Amino acid sequence: MPALMFQGTGSNVGKSLLVAGLCRAFANRGLRVRPFKPQNMSNNAAVTADGGEIGRAQALQARAARVPPTVHMNPVLLKPQSEVGAQIVVQGKVIGSAKAAAYQSLKAGLMPAVLDSFRKLQSEADLVLVEGAGSASEVNLRANDIANMGFARAAQCPVILIGDIDRGGVIASVVGTKTVLNAEDEALIKGFVINKFRGDSRLFDEGLTIITHHTNWPAMGLIPYFSAAALLPAEDALALEAPAPKKGGARRNIVVPILPHVSNFDDLDPLDAEPGVQVIRLRPHETLPRETDLVLLLGSKATLADLAALKAGGLHHDIIAFARRGGRVLGLCGGYQILGQRIDDPHGIEGPAGGAEGLGLLDVVTRLTPEKRLEGVTGRSCFDAPFSGYEMHMGETLGPDRMRPFARLDRGGVPEEEGAVSASGRIMGTYVHGLFADDAQRAAWLIALGAGPSEIAYEQRVEETLDALAAHLAAHMDLDRLLTLAR
Repeated sequence: MPALMFQGTGSNVGKSLLVAGLCRAFANRGLRVRPFKPQNMSNNAAVTADGGEIGRAQALQARAARVPPTVHMNPVLLKPQSEVGAQIVVQGKVIGSAKAAAYQSLKAGLMPAVLDSFRKLQSEADLVLVEGAGSASEVNLRANDIANMGFARAAQCPVILIGDIDRGGVIASVVGTKTVLNAEDEALIKGFVINKFRGDSRLFDEGLTIITHHTNWPAMGLIPYFSAAALLPAEDALALEAPAPKKGGARRNIVVPILPHVSNFDDLDPLDAEPGVQVIRLRPHETLPRETDLVLLLGSKATLADLAALKAGGLHHDIIAFARRGGRVLGLCGGYQILGQRIDDPHGIEGPAGGAEGLGLLDVVTRLTPEKRLEGVTGRSCFDAPFSGYEMHMGETLGPDRMRPFARLDRGGVPEEEGAVSASGRIMGTYVHGLFADDAQRAAWLIALGAGPSEIAYEQRVEETLDALAAHLAAHMDLDRLLTLAR
């Protein structure tokens, strides 16, 4: 069945975005399109309809293709837990953890699962659009590769190479990729795309000619910078490095500590989109701004390590003092656990068995457990506003503040109390992700904070942006030619 793979000259060249836009463009033509990424590394994950987890980028691509996300769209997901190790998720389920060096020897054994998922998608699609990972030229990791040329060779999938002109050196990066690839891998590359161009495109005509001269690959498109990409959920934590743009009309400040193992940070995207809210990202060594209206603690892939980082930087003192002055604090998932009295890890899930004292702002205790909860949820929060979201966590949280639940979930018609609220009503914790993507829930929070009513329809805006991206790519790429290559 038709398939086409998009690999990059490096990370962050726009592979995820281009695949999402092409999923929507070909879906708009009436094709049954499926996105696929053999191996992803990200702590920004999504729960699938079939009860597993995949990278957030593949969930967005599935949305662009107008189909529910499934575990087969990202059969191998690596979730970093330390500087050198990661949790390994295969076809949606955790199978263990490994350090980077050890994982290299494990990869070959994962190729059957990768190809199994790929074939399943092919069986139900008119077109599968495949996204590579990192750089196609990482020939030092070519042995046992399942993410780039290793997969392309195994699946005999044609490849388009993407170069990013915005970072400079794009001619050398594309030509250099051909130089280091072996002949069998290089033969699978059928063309190249230059992404994120700014200015007069005629000025790069000679650049395209030079690349084709040195590679014998045809140019498949020169794509202008798509600034509206900022309106779509980001997958890479690099998006958290840059401060959010200052908003002249912002009425309230939400402060978010960015901890080393932050996860599911797309919970911030709907808040970033609201004109009335300024989201301020802080590192653990920084000081809580005086004009803080809400402290929001995000999820974490290594909660105990992030709690230690928060304490080592000293920011925990500011958060506790802020809460004692009557400030509002919300913890999501790992952030919820950090707000409690204590976190215990008796099984050594995040590292050596042990535990640590939390911030003590909620009267609850968390015990990390091997079982992982992955499911979509709906319900009403303590603001009496509806929401839909998802749970993705390991651990059980109990204690007196659970008597004041953050939300009441509807699990198949059976109500269930979830989360915790302090006696003051100003400290809250929940395991639910995706709260703020729900317009009704986000509006309730904005009103409670005095930021005024919500000014956007977030999900509608994501849909409009995907359609605009599809039109943008259709204007600057030959979609018929891509489809011919895929076939």
